[in-house]
Amino acid sequence: LAAADPRVLALAAQVTESTERDIPLLLLKLKGILNNFSLGCEESKKIKQDIYDYGLTQYCMLVLRQDHSRLPGGWAAAAQLAEILSHCCVGLEVKEDPEEFYKKFLPSAIDNLLVLGRRLQARFIRAIKDGEKQDFLCWFQTVTDAICWLFGGHMQLAACVLQNDHFLQLLITDDVETGVIVMSVLHNILRVNSSVLLQVDEETLHSVLDELVYKLSSTTNPVIGNAATKLLLVVAKLCKQLVKLLTARYKGLKGLLSKQWTGKGFDRDLNQLLDLLYLEQSSGKGEIERQHQAACKIQAVWRGFQTRKRLKKLPQAVTTLQRSFRAKREQELQQLKKQKEDEDLKLQMQLQRQRAMRLFHERQLALLEIIHASQVNKYMEELEGKSALTIQRFWRGYRARRNFHQQRQSLKEYKAAVVIQRAACKFLEKRRRRRLLSPWKDPKGLTDEQRLALQQKVDDYIKLHPASQMSEEMSKELHLQAQEKLAQFLLRSRLEQRAAQRRETLLAQVNTNVELLMNAPGLAETTGKDLDVFMSRSIPVATKARQSHNAMLKYTRRPWWKKLGDEFMEDDIIPDDDALNAELGTLLIGGKK
Repeated sequence: LAAADPRVLALAAQVTESTERDIPLLLLKLKGILNNFSLGCEESKKIKQDIYDYGLTQYCMLVLRQDHSRLPGGWAAAAQLAEILSHCCVGLEVKEDPEEFYKKFLPSAIDNLLVLGRRLQARFIRAIKDGEKQDFLCWFQTVTDAICWLFGGHMQLAACVLQNDHFLQLLITDDVETGVIVMSVLHNILRVNSSVLLQVDEETLHSVLDELVYKLSSTTNPVIGNAATKLLLVVAKLCKQLVKLLTARYKGLKGLLSKQWTGKGFDRDLNQLLDLLYLEQSSGKGEIERQHQAACKIQAVWRGFQTRKRLKKLPQAVTTLQRSFRAKREQELQQLKKQKEDEDLKLQMQLQRQRAMRLFHERQLALLEIIHASQVNKYMEELEGKSALTIQRFWRGYRARRNFHQQRQSLKEYKAAVVIQRAACKFLEKRRRRRLLSPWKDPKGLTDEQRLALQQKVDDYIKLHPASQMSEEMSKELHLQAQEKLAQFLLRSRLEQRAAQRRETLLAQVNTNVELLMNAPGLAETTGKDLDVFMSRSIPVATKARQSHNAMLKYTRRPWWKKLGDEFMEDDIIPDDDALNAELGTLLIGGKK
């Protein structure tokens, strides 16, 4: 392998050792190194390969992302670096890891150049002074030329430029100067790769065409109109499919071009574009007419088929209609019959009420004839009182039933709330009892001042209350006395514990015997088995165990809805094994002789 160029080596060393602010100015030295060789020669390819191998090309690409308004050299240096980057990439043949160069490095370089172009375009639009506007426009032109030079050397980058969002943002502008430059870039893309519009996705194609047609419809500047018309003409000449897209998507494009842009100085290109659009429209009309005739034939055949199908189903339809009519008539007759029955029932009820009223009045008259004249008023008052009580009783019953039905749901909710609250209270009480003590927290440490003050207090107390001196013999004697007292205490506590255990045993035996005597039958009914109950100690134990077993079985056989609150119940409700063993042990002790 040939040695690298010493100028490239020196520049790479300077870039590595310099700060970020000085790197753009150092990278400008690459322009002098590249200008020493003609394009396409072997020395030029060797220099570009060295520049790429030592990472100077990557530095140029990364520097383009920075805000050059705060760096030495400003935006002029950024434009020159864009030109250097494009010249370093065109003609470079990477042998080691070419996929990294073609699929990652070059698209990133295009993206950074377009970002730099957007920044220059924004500053050109915001600039007020003519000198600043001219400088920014010149730098913007340099960056766009670098982009064109780059995708001219690598044709696959044309689609990458067209699909980039930054390029679409550059194209969507109302500024005349930068808009014309961006449209010239688009023209160069179509010139370098004529099939690029068929390679990009449909959304990108529609966005580009929408912006070109919008420029034609929204401005009267002949420069913009000329550039947009030339681009549409190139698009229309590329593929017949694009001409169909223009005529179908933009219905009024022909009228717009002929009315607004005729006689503006580019009639030749305008007439060619209109001829292509009208030619496509005429062929499209013939195609539409042929499709219309075909659709008419299809509709005629379909209508005939539907008519024949309906004629075949006509007898079935008549039968269905007759069945529906008979069913409807039967339903109406049933309704009339039911209505007549309701009227007859209402009439009978009315007659029964009239007959009952007549009988009631007849009985009242008969009673009035029987009762003495002086008792009539009293009888009428009693009758009215009984009637009033009957009416009140029925009314209270009706009102109580109505209120009960209305309050049934609220009562059910109230009972459910009571059950839930009771269970929650038991659960909280149980958790509160089982809650462990909080972990020990270390006390806060003393500061040095507090420690010194405390030590001073301790020393003062020791000085005021000196400890009495004790000899070794006195210490031993005091130790022996303490040992004797401790032994006496342990012996006395052991004796007391045995006496207490003896008392508990006797009490348990007495309780067992009392329970057996209370449950024992009379003397006349006593059998040998009853005698064995008092003589054996195993029978009481078995009896108690059987009772506990039956209680446990009864609890486990309860339905699930009766056990809903048991998980919050106290532990002593359900007997555990320890309590059962203790109770059985008590019975065993009580049965001893």
